[in-house]
Amino acid sequence: MEKTTEYGKPEYFENRELSWIKFDRRVLNEARDKTIPLLERLKFISITSSNLDEFFMVRVASLKDMLHAGVKKADIAGMDALRQLERVNEDTRELVNLQYSTYNRSLLPLMNQENIFIIDAYEKLTEEQAAFVDDYFANEVYPVLTPMAVDASRPFPLIRNKSLNIAAIIEYKGTGGLLDHKMPEDDGQDEEEQDGKNQEEKHPDKDKKEKKGKKGAKPEFATVQVPSGMARLVPVPSKNPDEKVFILLEQVIEKNIDKLFLNYKVLCAYPYRIMRNADFSIDEDEAPDLLKEIQKQLKKRQWGEVIRLEVEDGIDKKLLEFLKEELHIENKQDIFYISGPIDFTFLMKMYGLPGCDHLRYEPHTPQLVPEVLPGENIFEAIQKGDILLHHPYQSFGPVMELIRQAAGDEQVLAIKMTLYRVSGNSPIIASLAQAAENGKQVTVLVELKARFDEENNIVWAKKLEQAGCHVIYGIVGLKTHSKIALVVRREDEGIRRYVHLGTGNYNDSTAKLYTDCGVLTCSEAIGEDATAVFNMLSGYSEPLSWNSLAVAPIWLRKKFLKLIHRETKNAKAGRQAYIRAKMNSLCDQEMIEALYEASAAGVKIQLLIRGICCLRAGIKGISENIQVHSIVGNFLEHSRIFDFCNDGHAEVFMGSADWMPRNLDRRVEIVFPVLDEELKKKVLHILDVEFEDNVKAHVLQQDGTYEKIDKRGKVLVNSQEIFCKEAELMVPDQEKAYQKRVFVPAEPVS
Repeated sequence: MEKTTEYGKPEYFENRELSWIKFDRRVLNEARDKTIPLLERLKFISITSSNLDEFFMVRVASLKDMLHAGVKKADIAGMDALRQLERVNEDTRELVNLQYSTYNRSLLPLMNQENIFIIDAYEKLTEEQAAFVDDYFANEVYPVLTPMAVDASRPFPLIRNKSLNIAAIIEYKGTGGLLDHKMPEDDGQDEEEQDGKNQEEKHPDKDKKEKKGKKGAKPEFATVQVPSGMARLVPVPSKNPDEKVFILLEQVIEKNIDKLFLNYKVLCAYPYRIMRNADFSIDEDEAPDLLKEIQKQLKKRQWGEVIRLEVEDGIDKKLLEFLKEELHIENKQDIFYISGPIDFTFLMKMYGLPGCDHLRYEPHTPQLVPEVLPGENIFEAIQKGDILLHHPYQSFGPVMELIRQAAGDEQVLAIKMTLYRVSGNSPIIASLAQAAENGKQVTVLVELKARFDEENNIVWAKKLEQAGCHVIYGIVGLKTHSKIALVVRREDEGIRRYVHLGTGNYNDSTAKLYTDCGVLTCSEAIGEDATAVFNMLSGYSEPLSWNSLAVAPIWLRKKFLKLIHRETKNAKAGRQAYIRAKMNSLCDQEMIEALYEASAAGVKIQLLIRGICCLRAGIKGISENIQVHSIVGNFLEHSRIFDFCNDGHAEVFMGSADWMPRNLDRRVEIVFPVLDEELKKKVLHILDVEFEDNVKAHVLQQDGTYEKIDKRGKVLVNSQEIFCKEAELMVPDQEKAYQKRVFVPAEPVS
């Protein structure tokens, strides 16, 4: 978008990729927080690594594609692809160094104090432990491994994305093995072979490289993949019953690698891991079958360009040069030297260690929603009034129950849903299939382009079709990211439509980990809009207007800009004006410029941005009235909530869209108003508590850094803990808190 206003200068914006790295740094800060239980801290180290993997596979890969294509266009912060890659390299190296420093200097000693040991060298095992590990290798690991020697006749194998491997330099001993065996001469040699032999005799020095692959050659390099299907943490017995001892699978293989290459001497062996470009684009207009085209593209991911190579610090230089050549790595910026275990995602497996309850938070059980009691007819419950759902503090059960009861209800005529990401064994999928078998008209939009869930969604799409559901894949060129379910029911009064609208996916697993909001309603106006949404998705029937919903990509941007401009106008006229917005990411230039204009007019703006934020706070005359908070806690903040003052008559919205170009321009998104006054109070209460959080919140500073709030002398407010307690217990003064738009703090957190 062209910078057309005084608020569009590059220095007013943060680069998207650098802002994301700052977010991952905030995740890492949780691992560095000494007040957090040990296993929780290990979990955050793991999440940091998982986040970084996806960042490289998608965002860094995209920048490299731009560089290869010669794209010179700068981003909103004035940085071209080359400059972005240089800064990303600097910042990610700093992040990785801090990550491993945290693990090696802080977390490992604490683990040892708790009698948890991860052995980092074979020599540290006792004699009995070493014997156990050797037996484990011989009986469990060895049969699974496939050692791959590399020479002219055996090319370098495909190294799979994110797989852990061990590379080795090996030297042939020449002890009468297969390579010393001479084949008997074949009297029936064909003319082509004989001609080649004659040419070789005439030119004995010609192309010596070709001769390397003949019998008797001595390959110098080899690689073996660490089996991804086996536990990376191998438990090792200890004489001390209080100890929990582990060794990493790659160390077991590395120590016994000579058994994989008999008749060879292993000179050295080191683990390594690669990231490949996993960002693919599809020309949907030219694709005759979208499902088949995506399946084809998924196979290409395994051959994507290598964009990151992780090697153990101290790797043999000759071995590294071999890997660089075979993996076509030309830029040293793509190589990361790791001072510890490569790929920390294995630490997530430690979270559930038995006997370590004191090293993690007490698990939260999602509570019942008071308006929907077990065994109750959910349609009757919704008829009594709109119902607010707040996950994971409250159960995701009512959403699953809506679809389950609809599947078996004789009065239900049709069920329609959008599915972006679902769990591996989704009860919602099972209910939809059952509904189709029961004769209901079931229409399901399955988004095949949900990144890294493509294969999973293809499987579900096929299963739903087999069950008799009408499966659609949405509008060409757009991802369908909206979260909406519609149940059409024939009742005594006529047709009634029941609708669920949410901020998160229909995934019963992540609903226990992500903070999301949803509404169950049988509002006639919203029901009509829901029908229009599905007609648009299945038949390209665009409504002339909407009753309540705001839908991207056509109407949503205009809606938000209109709301922001109204606050600006009210502030200039001396009326009440504020904006409060919570979302995952903010990087849309037009939206940021509108916020700057509002801030300059005197509108007080509070933003809760979990991840990327390209807005800069505290710029004199531009963003002095803008505060940006970011909460990183035990649950992943995922809900989107928007609160506009409207001169004291607050308008509140929730939905699936962030303020990003992709959400506003390239996706089907839905934002819906919270119309019921009681529900509105509850949603405003959520924002009140979160903006008062001084335990898990970071605040964006004028220099672009994020800092925790100074808690000295203050009542500690951990918003996620407060919501857990409010869901578990009815706080006596809660109703008054809603009325006054304040909150009842939980007990101080030490």
